Parts: sequence; C-alpha cells; structure tokens
Amino acid sequence: MKPMEIEQASMAIIEEELRVALPEDVKPIVKRVIHATADFSFAESMVFTPGVVEKLRALLSRSATVVTDTQMALAGISKPALSRLGCRGLCLMAEADVAREAQARGVTRATVCMERALALPGPKLLVCGNAPTFLDPLVSAGPLTDVGVIGVPVGFVHVTEAKEALLRTGLTCVVARGRRGGSNVAAAIVNALMYGMEGARP
Repeated sequence: MKPMEIEQASMAIIEEELRVALPEDVKPIVKRVIHATADFSFAESMVFTPGVVEKLRALLSRSATVVTDTQMALAGISKPALSRLGCRGLCLMAEADVAREAQARGVTRATVCMERALALPGPKLLVCGNAPTFLDPLVSAGPLTDVGVIGVPVGFVHVTEAKEALLRTGLTCVVARGRRGGSNVAAAIVNALMYGMEGARP
C-alpha cells in the first residue's frame, strides 16, 4: 500500500472505532492525534476553546510563526504544508544564549523560549508537547493578540497544573487534559489544522 492509502485506511478504522461524539470541526484533529498515538482516550481528554479551529487556521493563513518547545515537535510538523501556507517553524531550545539566560535566572530554558517567542512579531502559534514550563509565561503575559496555543505536554510534574492554568487564561488554545500528551501529539494537531486548509496538501 502507498503511504496515503495506509493513512486513509487508518482513519477509516479510527472513525469506525470512535465511540465519542465530536463536533465536525474538531473531529479531524482528534482523529489525527489518535492516528499518531493509537490512544482513543484523547477523544475525551482534548479540550477546544470556542472557535479555536477557525481562529488557529486564520493565524496560519496569515503566515504565522509556529514556535515549538522541542525539536522533536518541530520535526513532526509537515514542512511542505508550512511552506505552502507561507508559515515558518521555529524552536529556540538549543540556542546557547537561551541556556545561559535560563541558568543565570534560575528558570527553565522552556520559560525563556516562550518569553522570546512572545516577543516575535506577527501572528504566532505556540506549540507545547513536552515542557510544561513553556506555558508558564502565558499566565502572566497579560492580553495577547494574534496568538494561539497548543498545550499538550506529557509527564508527571507540573503538567496537569500548567494545562489548567493555560485554560484559565482565556487564550485560544487546544489542550489535552491530564498527564497524556507529547511532541507527537503536538505535531499531529498542527498538521491536522494545516491539512484542513486549502492548498496545504498537494
């Protein structure tokens, strides 16, 4: 089978086995997360703020910068789709000056990365799949415009708390409640958003 045929067959199986009724706008996103994880629990744990799919696609249509908390998440995001939409992907975690600043301030590199991401010009999609402290600066950032967030870090420490804090900010976001998540989940959400836009896929 060709790759696209395998994907289509997988999506058909997911559709058949899905037992949770989902709004039509979010269903393709949840299905792609299940496709990436084989974990149907995401159909119940994922939270979508009102109008988030339309709003995030609007950001992407305006050549948003997609900033991830890990190189792994960035690697999983379709570069051809980003290019076709006029967007760029960026991860700041490996930059030496980020590490120096984090050490000097006694904070995580992820925190510094988010602060720098928020200072970037233009629309931004901020994507967290691993480091919950990447989300922390959003709580005290004040009103933000032209910003959307994917908040799906995985783990045991500060993970559920960071996600719930993100939801309380009122920002446009997609969150996977609880401990589950990951860079592959984050990338799957971004890809699903892009694949639902005209011209993103050949």
